[in-house]
Amino acid sequence: MKSITIKGQVRENVGKKSTKALRNAEQVPCVVYGGEKAVHFSAPAKSFRNLVYTADALTATIELEGQEPIMVILQDIQFHPVTDKILHIDFYQLHEDKEVIMDIPTTLVGNAIGVMNGGSLSHNLRKVKVKAIPANLPDSIEADISALKIGMKVTVGELSKGDYTYIQNDGVVVAQVKMSRNATKDDEEEEEGEGEATEETTEEATE
Repeated sequence: MKSITIKGQVRENVGKKSTKALRNAEQVPCVVYGGEKAVHFSAPAKSFRNLVYTADALTATIELEGQEPIMVILQDIQFHPVTDKILHIDFYQLHEDKEVIMDIPTTLVGNAIGVMNGGSLSHNLRKVKVKAIPANLPDSIEADISALKIGMKVTVGELSKGDYTYIQNDGVVVAQVKMSRNATKDDEEEEEGEGEATEETTEEATE
């Protein structure tokens, strides 16, 4: 899985006054959980752009002066209700031998037959929850939609398997092709044609 590096400074004071001063200086107060003790630090707001404003699943390495780098995933984030500026970020520390749950983006692969016949494709589940040790976390999960006709769907239970576990129910819909005004009956006609061909072949064989 891809990772980015964030360089910050340890926070000595974590009170409201200190926090306000950090935000005024375009710094984001953060905390890392999951280790022996919580680690409070701050870093420039621009440092988090590639981590927060992306659809990709990423880990991050926190580098603080005088300390060992900490590998983390983003756990929670608070935004200002008006300006959308980042107010605070919670991270969770990763351990090589400890499983973690993370949202992994789903990627649709192929061209659905139903869409080519005028159906409408819906990408219902854009991220799926996966449980694995950090080394086995995938960048994305592919969902093959090429065989989908109108009315058909791909569920979590049909996604590719790996050294990870899906947390969501197998029946959750990842993508589906729905009927639309522009849809044709090609799917049904194709199936009927195949049935007629089979009957004719059987009759010829009997004669």
